[in-house]
Amino acid sequence: MAGRAIGLDRVPDAVFAQAMVGPGAAIDPVREPGEVLSPISGILVKLKPHAFVVTATDGRGVLVHLGIDTVNLDGGGFVLLAEEGGPVDAGAPVVRWNPAAIEACGLSPVCPVIALDADPASAAAIAASVALGPVSADDRLFTWA
Repeated sequence: MAGRAIGLDRVPDAVFAQAMVGPGAAIDPVREPGEVLSPISGILVKLKPHAFVVTATDGRGVLVHLGIDTVNLDGGGFVLLAEEGGPVDAGAPVVRWNPAAIEACGLSPVCPVIALDADPASAAAIAASVALGPVSADDRLFTWA
Protein backbone atom coordinates (compact mmCIF):
# COMPACT_ATOMS: atom_id res chain seq x y z
CA MET A 1 0.00 0.00 0.00
CA ALA A 2 1.12 3.50 -0.57
CA GLY A 3 1.86 5.77 2.33
CA ARG A 4 4.72 6.62 4.61
CA ALA A 5 7.00 3.97 6.15
CA ILE A 6 7.46 4.49 9.86
CA GLY A 7 9.26 2.60 12.60
CA LEU A 8 7.30 0.17 14.74
CA ASP A 9 7.97 2.43 17.71
CA ARG A 10 5.50 4.91 16.17
CA VAL A 11 2.63 2.40 15.95
CA PRO A 12 -0.11 3.41 18.41
CA ASP A 13 -0.24 -0.05 19.98
CA ALA A 14 2.23 -1.21 22.63
CA VAL A 15 2.35 -4.81 21.39
CA PHE A 16 3.46 -3.76 17.90
CA ALA A 17 5.48 -0.73 19.04
CA GLN A 18 7.62 -2.86 21.34
CA ALA A 19 8.09 -5.50 18.60
CA MET A 20 6.47 -8.17 20.79
CA VAL A 21 4.96 -9.76 17.69
CA GLY A 22 8.24 -9.46 15.80
CA PRO A 23 10.46 -6.97 14.00
CA GLY A 24 9.37 -5.03 10.97
CA ALA A 25 8.02 -1.63 10.10
CA ALA A 26 4.67 0.04 9.58
CA ILE A 27 2.98 2.06 6.89
CA ASP A 28 0.90 5.12 7.62
CA PRO A 29 -1.30 4.71 4.53
CA VAL A 30 -2.57 7.30 2.12
CA ARG A 31 -6.12 8.14 3.19
CA GLU A 32 -7.92 6.86 0.10
CA PRO A 33 -9.52 3.56 -0.97
CA GLY A 34 -7.03 1.00 -2.16
CA GLU A 35 -5.82 -2.56 -2.24
CA VAL A 36 -3.36 -4.12 0.16
CA LEU A 37 -0.86 -6.29 -1.71
CA SER A 38 0.93 -9.39 -0.54
CA PRO A 39 4.47 -8.43 0.48
CA ILE A 40 5.88 -11.85 -0.46
CA SER A 41 4.99 -14.92 -2.49
CA GLY A 42 3.76 -17.92 -0.57
CA ILE A 43 0.67 -19.41 0.99
CA LEU A 44 -1.95 -17.18 2.55
CA VAL A 45 -2.05 -19.16 5.78
CA LYS A 46 -4.34 -16.75 7.65
CA LEU A 47 -6.78 -14.26 6.22
CA LYS A 48 -9.03 -12.05 8.30
CA PRO A 49 -10.59 -8.81 7.08
CA HIS A 50 -8.19 -6.76 9.22
CA ALA A 51 -5.02 -8.87 8.91
CA PHE A 52 -3.30 -11.62 6.97
CA VAL A 53 -0.23 -13.85 7.15
CA VAL A 54 1.71 -15.10 4.14
CA THR A 55 4.29 -17.86 4.60
CA ALA A 56 7.01 -18.31 1.99
CA THR A 57 8.33 -21.69 0.85
CA ASP A 58 11.31 -21.27 3.23
CA GLY A 59 8.92 -21.06 6.19
CA ARG A 60 9.26 -17.35 6.88
CA GLY A 61 5.98 -15.61 7.54
CA VAL A 62 4.93 -12.00 7.24
CA LEU A 63 1.95 -10.50 9.08
CA VAL A 64 0.18 -7.47 7.62
CA HIS A 65 -2.21 -5.85 10.11
CA LEU A 66 -4.59 -3.28 8.62
CA GLY A 67 -5.00 -0.58 11.22
CA ILE A 68 -5.06 -0.80 14.99
CA ASP A 69 -7.99 -2.34 16.87
CA THR A 70 -9.73 -2.86 13.53
CA VAL A 71 -10.73 -6.36 14.62
CA ASN A 72 -13.53 -4.54 16.45
CA LEU A 73 -15.09 -3.58 13.10
CA ASP A 74 -16.09 -7.24 12.57
CA GLY A 75 -14.97 -7.08 8.96
CA GLY A 76 -16.82 -3.86 8.15
CA GLY A 77 -14.93 -1.74 5.64
CA PHE A 78 -12.79 -4.58 4.28
CA VAL A 79 -13.25 -6.69 1.14
CA LEU A 80 -11.28 -9.92 0.86
CA LEU A 81 -9.73 -10.42 -2.57
CA ALA A 82 -7.93 -13.73 -1.96
CA GLU A 83 -8.64 -17.06 -0.27
CA GLU A 84 -7.10 -18.36 2.92
CA GLY A 85 -4.98 -21.43 2.27
CA GLY A 86 -4.27 -20.54 -1.33
CA PRO A 87 -1.07 -19.45 -3.02
CA VAL A 88 -0.42 -15.75 -3.47
CA ASP A 89 2.23 -13.94 -5.47
CA ALA A 90 4.16 -10.95 -4.17
CA GLY A 91 2.23 -7.87 -5.25
CA ALA A 92 -1.11 -9.67 -5.62
CA PRO A 93 -4.11 -7.87 -4.05
CA VAL A 94 -5.32 -9.48 -0.81
CA VAL A 95 -7.70 -6.97 0.80
CA ARG A 96 -9.48 -3.81 -0.37
CA TRP A 97 -10.08 -1.09 2.24
CA ASN A 98 -10.32 2.63 2.84
CA PRO A 99 -7.95 4.00 5.48
CA ALA A 100 -9.93 7.26 5.62
CA ALA A 101 -13.05 5.32 6.63
CA ILE A 102 -11.08 3.50 9.34
CA GLU A 103 -9.84 6.82 10.67
CA ALA A 104 -13.40 8.24 10.53
CA CYS A 105 -14.38 5.40 12.92
CA GLY A 106 -11.86 6.77 15.42
CA LEU A 107 -9.26 4.06 14.74
CA SER A 108 -5.70 4.35 13.53
CA PRO A 109 -5.17 3.10 9.95
CA VAL A 110 -1.43 2.54 10.58
CA CYS A 111 -0.41 -0.91 9.32
CA PRO A 112 2.32 -2.92 11.00
CA VAL A 113 4.15 -5.33 8.68
CA ILE A 114 5.89 -7.94 10.82
CA ALA A 115 8.53 -10.60 10.14
CA LEU A 116 7.13 -13.47 12.21
CA ASP A 117 9.45 -15.69 14.23
CA ALA A 118 12.58 -13.81 13.18
CA ASP A 119 15.62 -14.74 15.28
CA PRO A 120 17.39 -11.94 17.22
CA ALA A 121 20.17 -11.55 14.63
CA SER A 122 17.63 -11.25 11.83
CA ALA A 123 15.53 -8.84 13.88
CA ALA A 124 18.41 -6.38 14.13
CA ALA A 125 19.13 -6.64 10.41
CA ILE A 126 15.46 -6.18 9.55
CA ALA A 127 15.22 -3.08 11.72
CA ALA A 128 18.36 -1.66 10.12
CA SER A 129 17.02 -2.26 6.60
CA VAL A 130 13.80 -0.26 6.95
CA ALA A 131 13.75 2.73 4.62
CA LEU A 132 11.57 5.33 6.32
CA GLY A 133 9.58 7.84 4.33
CA PRO A 134 7.20 7.77 1.37
CA VAL A 135 6.49 4.33 -0.10
CA SER A 136 4.56 3.06 -3.09
CA ALA A 137 2.52 -0.13 -3.03
CA ASP A 138 5.30 -2.11 -4.73
CA ASP A 139 8.24 -0.75 -2.74
CA ARG A 140 10.30 -3.05 -0.50
CA LEU A 141 9.60 -2.14 3.13
CA PHE A 142 12.46 -4.11 4.69
CA THR A 143 14.87 -6.91 3.90
CA TRP A 144 14.89 -10.23 5.74
CA ALA A 145 18.16 -11.90 4.73
